[in-house]
Amino acid sequence: MTDSILDSLDPADRQRVLAAGTALTLPQGWSPIAESTPADKAYLITEGEVSVRRGGVEVATLGPGAVVGEAAIVNRTLRSASVVALTPLRVVHFTSDRITALAEEVPAFGAALRAAAAGRTGRG
Repeated sequence: MTDSILDSLDPADRQRVLAAGTALTLPQGWSPIAESTPADKAYLITEGEVSVRRGGVEVATLGPGAVVGEAAIVNRTLRSASVVALTPLRVVHFTSDRITALAEEVPAFGAALRAAAAGRTGRG
């Protein structure tokens, strides 16, 4: 399973990141991110597991601590994959503007986001 993007943050920064978004519960089977759509949001998974799919083929599963949707925001591109909830999810929702601002306000979070985005787009 994935290391948490929050692991590199000190407790104050971790709290700041979590407080900046909106906590949501999403049902199993829900697809909060669709391939080839604009980068308007990202999610930090706090509970549950998702399937990341390109062209309908699963390329990864991600769980708590993973951020999905950030690569398209960081790279200013359309979504490269769809995300489907394999279980009910608890997530923190961020608008693209909020995640961009947080990356600047919390440098460790920005670095972790860029590293995650580079790792995702480097695959496939």
